Amino acid sequence: MLSVAYLGPPSTYSHQVTIQKFPTEKFKHVPCIQIADIFVSVESGKTDLGVVPFENSTNGSVVQTLDLFCDRELQNPNIKVCAEAYLDVHHCLLGYPRDGISKDTVSRIYSHPQAFGQCEGFLTKYLKGVERIEVSSTSKAADLANKDPSAVAIASAIAASVHPSLEILQSNIEERSDNTTRFLVISRVSSEPSPVAGKDKTFMTFTVHHEQPGALCDVLMVFKEFGTNLTSISSRPSLTVAWNYIFLVEFEGHQDATHVKRALRKMGKYCKSMRVLGSYEKGLEREQSRTI
Repeated sequence: MLSVAYLGPPSTYSHQVTIQKFPTEKFKHVPCIQIADIFVSVESGKTDLGVVPFENSTNGSVVQTLDLFCDRELQNPNIKVCAEAYLDVHHCLLGYPRDGISKDTVSRIYSHPQAFGQCEGFLTKYLKGVERIEVSSTSKAADLANKDPSAVAIASAIAASVHPSLEILQSNIEERSDNTTRFLVISRVSSEPSPVAGKDKTFMTFTVHHEQPGALCDVLMVFKEFGTNLTSISSRPSLTVAWNYIFLVEFEGHQDATHVKRALRKMGKYCKSMRVLGSYEKGLEREQSRTI
């Protein structure tokens, strides 16, 4: 039975999408405390696969995941991306029963940084000025609120069912009803090439010679020249030289397709370094969460 690492504890959104994509009757699920632990688990071979949150439609990229893909210390040389999955995310405010929701009835709020960003409107309206404490996952937040009657947590409805003392004080507190998180599935690089599905994406990182005018523009023009559509672009500091960045891009097409191979060869002329992290079939963008 293949094993899959995810950001735990059980009942996180990562857990929900893992169950959705990798049913428990066919896969062993292994919870991890931090996103970095998922990379370590897969790189070391402890688990076969890992599910990591990558970006949210409301709050943007998950910075911790981007940094791990940048792999500045070369700790994950065998990691590749082999699939993607989407999950509709609907947040709840969880806590002990109380008389109203305000700064007078709530001492602090626990949640993951991404969840705070996705619920900013609600928090500003009802809990402005209340201390926010960032934790490793929304399920961890629910656990802490369960131990702290004066606090609340932003988590899923499933997390409330794990802690009978907690009530759903308010449902659907996210900014937008179409709030969606995209997850990437990671595995170890194998000698077998990933299959071409027809509707594929490729994910890669690269750096350019920043002292060279127009270096980034030259690289991006290659995508246009070979008819390759960029679907995502992010950047993170390289931590080698001030204001020097690692770029992370995702584009349509499989790395083994002829036009993509030609594009990558030409990009090599302009890049200081580059690493293709894998090709995978495009996922369905509105897979429904079991919490609805």
